Amino acid sequence: MKLAMIGSGYVGLVSGACFADFGHDVVCVDKDETKISNLNDNIMPIYEPGLADLVKRNVDAERLSFSTDLAASVKDCDAIFIAVGTPSRRGDGHADLSYVYAASEEIADSISKPTVVITKSTVPVGTGDEVEMILGKKQPRERFSVVSNPEFLREGAAIRDFKRPDRIIIGTEDDWAKDVMSEIYRPLFLNESPILFTGRRTAELTKYAANAFLATKITFINEMADLCEKVGADVQEVSRGIGLDNRIGAKFLHAGPGYGGSCFPKDTLALMKTAQDNDSPVRIVEAVVQVNEQRKRAMGRKVIHALGGDVRGKKVALLGLTFKPNTDDMRDAPSIAIAQTLTDAGAVVTAYDPEGMQLAKEIMPTVEMADNSYNAAKDSDAVVIVTEWDAFRALDLKKLALVMKGNVLVDLRNIYNPSEVAQTGLIYTSVGRNQ
Repeated sequence: MKLAMIGSGYVGLVSGACFADFGHDVVCVDKDETKISNLNDNIMPIYEPGLADLVKRNVDAERLSFSTDLAASVKDCDAIFIAVGTPSRRGDGHADLSYVYAASEEIADSISKPTVVITKSTVPVGTGDEVEMILGKKQPRERFSVVSNPEFLREGAAIRDFKRPDRIIIGTEDDWAKDVMSEIYRPLFLNESPILFTGRRTAELTKYAANAFLATKITFINEMADLCEKVGADVQEVSRGIGLDNRIGAKFLHAGPGYGGSCFPKDTLALMKTAQDNDSPVRIVEAVVQVNEQRKRAMGRKVIHALGGDVRGKKVALLGLTFKPNTDDMRDAPSIAIAQTLTDAGAVVTAYDPEGMQLAKEIMPTVEMADNSYNAAKDSDAVVIVTEWDAFRALDLKKLALVMKGNVLVDLRNIYNPSEVAQTGLIYTSVGRNQ
């Protein structure tokens, strides 16, 4: 089938490349001329393991192309995916749908045959209705169908998630659109990936509900970690104890500095606003958002406490800046609040991250970036593991202790065994464990 992906960011590029790998003819469209030029030179705008090779393979096979010309790209397509950004709107927390609606306007001006228009972007309930209205002003109703097809990709594992999904959610009551979507996803259907057809509004809400629930699990175990520290329990054993219950499950029960990234922060806010607008507030989600924001700065204070309560003039090294490993995404990363808390308290902050430093430099201008873990830690009073990159799981702790001036190691991801750290002479602090 001939597909267009409007938006060549994280979701659009990964989805477009994967659809092309299924054998579809895909064009990824973006208004950013530099991004499209770079993609044509196989320079990726994001870091995602395996993406560059996937893109190159399908470009070479002439199944994947890139363009800034939306009108020419969508004219003869069987289906058009809208995968533009929906950031939190400044001032009120609602999802900013201006890019979705602008793309819809251009699509309405350009399609010339029956076309399925699919919102892949994360959008509030009712957005598909508005897209349908925009298209209906310029196109006869029988020429298009609007579908909701939310994405559930994890950064750092997006290609695997796309090709081996837990489920595919498709929101439409239109039989023609169901047939088109079934054909698009036929390779996954043959792999027995569950495809759930729902109403469009149900599909839109499902995405927000899923992310809010996962954010709730993260926040819940973080609060249990705080309680563990007070009562002398071990949060990792608590996590295992409750995660073995099939009704709960083990995923997203790892205590840490709080959630960040491109999805959970903005999606929980958008769900809150939708609920408030419909006079059906989601109190649990409201509490999750509040607790998570407080936690990030609390982790900065945890470091200060580990250094005796005063960090003025002391050097603190942060290992890991991105919100999770295997991505360069700095959006709402806990490291931002942690670094700011330490800087506000008078500390000198250095940092190292395998992929995130270029973006981090713009966000953290006062933080000195190093070229490796040990240079970041050199002459530091404390080292803080913020992101659980594999490179930080295998640090030479004796070498680390030698290059440091102090002896404090704060592990906000619980990736080390306290007894093993103690053998190196480092004073170890982790999250929710009785050390």
